[in-house]
Amino acid sequence: MTSGEPDVQLLKLSFIPVQCVIGYTVCVNIHVHKSDLGAGQEVGRSCIIVEFKGRKIMLDCGIHPGLEGMDALPYIDLIDPAEIDLLLISHFHLDHCGALPWFLQKTSFKGRTFMTHATKAIYRWLLSDYVKVSNISADDMLYTESDLEESMDKIETINFHEVKEVAGIKFWCYHAGHVLGAAMFMIEIAGVKILYTGDFSRQEDRHLMAAEIPSVRPDILIIESTYGTHIHEKREEREARFCNTVHDIVNRGGRCLIPVFALGRAQELLLILDEYWQNHPELHDIPIYYASSLAKKCMAVYQTYVNAMNEKIRKQISINNPFVFKHISNLKSMDHFDDIGPSVVMASPGMMQSGLSRELFESWCTDKRNGVIIAGYCVEGTLAKHIMSEPEEVTTMSGQKLPLKMSVDYISFSAHTDYQQTSEFIRALKPPHVLLVHGEQNEMARLKAALIREYEDNDEVHIEVHNPRNTEAVTLYFRGEKLAKVMGCLADKKADQGQRISGILVKRNFNYHILIPSDLSIYTDLAMSTVTQTQAIQYSGPFMLLAHHLQTLADDVEEIEVQEKPALRVFKAITVIQEPGMVVLEWVANPLNDMYADAVMTVILEVQSNPKAQKAVQQNTSKKVDEETYTKRVEIMLQDMFGQECVAKSKSGKSLSVTVDGKTANISLDTRVSAFPPSSSSHAYVLICQRLCNWEREGVGCRMPVVSKRALSSVYQ
Repeated sequence: MTSGEPDVQLLKLSFIPVQCVIGYTVCVNIHVHKSDLGAGQEVGRSCIIVEFKGRKIMLDCGIHPGLEGMDALPYIDLIDPAEIDLLLISHFHLDHCGALPWFLQKTSFKGRTFMTHATKAIYRWLLSDYVKVSNISADDMLYTESDLEESMDKIETINFHEVKEVAGIKFWCYHAGHVLGAAMFMIEIAGVKILYTGDFSRQEDRHLMAAEIPSVRPDILIIESTYGTHIHEKREEREARFCNTVHDIVNRGGRCLIPVFALGRAQELLLILDEYWQNHPELHDIPIYYASSLAKKCMAVYQTYVNAMNEKIRKQISINNPFVFKHISNLKSMDHFDDIGPSVVMASPGMMQSGLSRELFESWCTDKRNGVIIAGYCVEGTLAKHIMSEPEEVTTMSGQKLPLKMSVDYISFSAHTDYQQTSEFIRALKPPHVLLVHGEQNEMARLKAALIREYEDNDEVHIEVHNPRNTEAVTLYFRGEKLAKVMGCLADKKADQGQRISGILVKRNFNYHILIPSDLSIYTDLAMSTVTQTQAIQYSGPFMLLAHHLQTLADDVEEIEVQEKPALRVFKAITVIQEPGMVVLEWVANPLNDMYADAVMTVILEVQSNPKAQKAVQQNTSKKVDEETYTKRVEIMLQDMFGQECVAKSKSGKSLSVTVDGKTANISLDTRVSAFPPSSSSHAYVLICQRLCNWEREGVGCRMPVVSKRALSSVYQ
């Protein structure tokens, strides 16, 4: 059976139904194994592996912005890509998806990949730009434009709040803020829920909504820790400081460089600048350029996915498109740039490792009138991070040393949560386990300490905080519950309290359902098959004699015809057909019917092998043995069948009890009635006890049909 098919167990079940949902709880230790291949005590090359119940999920597959070639990749060599079932991409930033084309095209990965619609649209253009501006040799390039294009066919999309399932892994996503299309993924496997936030922001800005707080409580929260315990300044104050800094630079005749990634924070800053220029006529002669080879394509994407933005933008779009700017021009390359007089240029990439932003920086850094504003988070090892330490000189891409005279300002518009947002988010969800990722070592350690302090005196909420390093594994244990749900026709029937119901237990991935056989093809890809057993036995006696003896075994012997041949139906399950010189038994194979067939065959063989049987029947079949002899015979017979230790006589001597595997049947010797506890399912057990009593009462002169204890036990277990 392949892994994609249900694991079907054919069992006889006996449950007590409650509102058509039947459950059984199993206390088990479930462990989730999680390791960081990237973003463990660092920012960059986010890549997290979650292993659980034989399933493996990769969360993001980014590159390190400060490194090049294979060095920029996560530690993929520590895993087997072929074992990954599912890959989820949170958003389009390079540190979260930059290695995806390489992973999809150049490894043995055969799983499925998902991201939101907006992320997929922007991913294509953003990584295309990355390939073009990367300042490394073709041999060191991780992938080509062709690899990127081919990877697009392997990426599937998911809508926000849409539930999907892959290999038993259920997942859906929530709005994460941060950038257009950014998603937080909730993953559920066998009832254990894991929330991966990716990069998220709980603060609504000019065009993006705040990250949602899921209504479902996760068991594990994997959350970013980029800003540690820092508190962001208020949005209004930050925007005012940004606009004033830009105004000061152009007022002194300088050129203002704002390095940004082509998509993401760039659109937020463009909205701010366009509005500020609109309100300051004295600046209308100073041009603002959005310098990116993807400028037009990027804006087309943003105009397409307005519905994924906040309510303010959605209302405004019905009047005029806010992304059609009045004071901002697109700049494809330096060839189209007339560098005369003051100007504002927003250029990519954001960390100035290469590309247009690096060219402009090297061209302008020696003039003290000019200024650069770092508006986003900067990773260690990048030029943007380096100049924030105010060095006296910088090294160009060609190796030349240049004095750094231009002003450097850091005004963070990075849409990551600060400590206040992070702690409020955790407080709302109260997850038992919090795993910190995507943060520098010191910031992450401070955040961990702050969260531990916050909950150390809280007796109601117990939260474990982990901050693993790259390649360090975290193993968590849970107590799980298995629940089997009754479905189909079986669920339509109203069941009384204490009523026994039975069906087929179907296990698919980590879900259990109980169905009747006819519903299998409706709710699964399976069909119910039956095995019909046929047994021919030599028999030369009268057929009615056989019917007489079978009636002493079963009360429900029915005379029928099968293909115009005399036949008997015994126990409503075994058909005995008369053939010349033999009888043929037919029955549908299952443990209970097999036992009935054994009993019927024993009777047939006894009658056939005992020539006195016919004479005994023709004589006085009503001859009775005395009560003392009868009682002794029944007791000996039961002891022989079930074991001497299992049979006990009452003090009055009027009843016997038989106990097997903790289940007891009481047999009245006066009335030949057997009683058993409601919890017992041993219908066959009681039936045989009744037949034994009847047989002794009838005084039939043949030996008793013997049914093995093993056969009985197999039924009522």
